[in-house]
Amino acid sequence: METLLIIVHVVVCLFLIGIVLLQHGKGADIGATFGGSSQSLFGTEGPVPLLNKVTTFSAVVFMVTSVALAYISTQNGSGSVMTGTAVEKAAQEQTKAVEPTLVVPAEQESTGAADQSDKQ
Repeated sequence: METLLIIVHVVVCLFLIGIVLLQHGKGADIGATFGGSSQSLFGTEGPVPLLNKVTTFSAVVFMVTSVALAYISTQNGSGSVMTGTAVEKAAQEQTKAVEPTLVVPAEQESTGAADQSDKQ
């Protein structure tokens, strides 16, 4: 599922870049009035309404896939890159073999003045 989402995300990203590059800027109409070509192929408004709708749709899909990928990446944090390697297995076996033992020191006799008076 994650791989499919990544593929859709990359395709939509490249499509969004292409569709934005196809659109012309706001100052391009001024150049057409001074001898530029007219855009009679798409009608009087040109391809603006269609490109705006396609850009909006692809931007929404891009944002949804971005949020979904971010959510999935936070949920899959339990694995490790080093799982199953020989070094990790050897380290786990070594820590299991050497179990620390707890050494409790014996009570020491006090060497105060009262003890010395008992000895004399």
